[in-house]
Amino acid sequence: MTPDNALREEICLLAKSMFDRGLTAGSTGNISARTAEGGLLVTPTGTSFGRLDPARLAHFDANGVQIGGDKPTKEMPLHAAFYDTRRCGAVVHLHCCHAVALSMLPEVDAEDFLPPLTPYPIMLLGRVKLLPYFRPGDPGMGEAVRGLTGKRSAVMLANHGPVVAGRDIQAACNAIEELEASARLALLTRGLSPRGLSPEQVADLVTTFDVEWEA
Repeated sequence: MTPDNALREEICLLAKSMFDRGLTAGSTGNISARTAEGGLLVTPTGTSFGRLDPARLAHFDANGVQIGGDKPTKEMPLHAAFYDTRRCGAVVHLHCCHAVALSMLPEVDAEDFLPPLTPYPIMLLGRVKLLPYFRPGDPGMGEAVRGLTGKRSAVMLANHGPVVAGRDIQAACNAIEELEASARLALLTRGLSPRGLSPEQVADLVTTFDVEWEA
């Protein structure tokens, strides 16, 4: 199996796993990943994560020219913004329920979307920036990500869904799943005055695991 074929299979396997566990539904969500030659494989527009065909993933060469597969997701400007401003190997965007629900609450900190309740969101995501609502496919999403100048690996699109960039497809999927789990935990403990991590404990994680922690 060639590296590109292995990556195609991996994208579809991980996408189906997320679909089967209810992390995305219908034809929502999209994934892109760097190929060995520096191009991209991208999930097609209007397709379900539960029924992706590896052979039909949109394929772009290193110059950004599509050389195969179906029409890509309409969120390509959003993906491109991460690749152009960060060193990353994959980008994942979901419409997962708990993260979206949390994004609608008025008390959420736009600069630090996830409250520091457990270590792993801090370790895998750093600070998550809450961006305003954009309609699906709006190029403004990409412009908003570019405006962060590569300082965030994860953003939350209000009333829409999270987007996470990772060093590879496994890392990006692990991180976005942690984001959704953390949002669920935040909702479960909302109004209960949970005992979260102290600033000192957060600082220890940031230092120990060399976390990007832009204000």
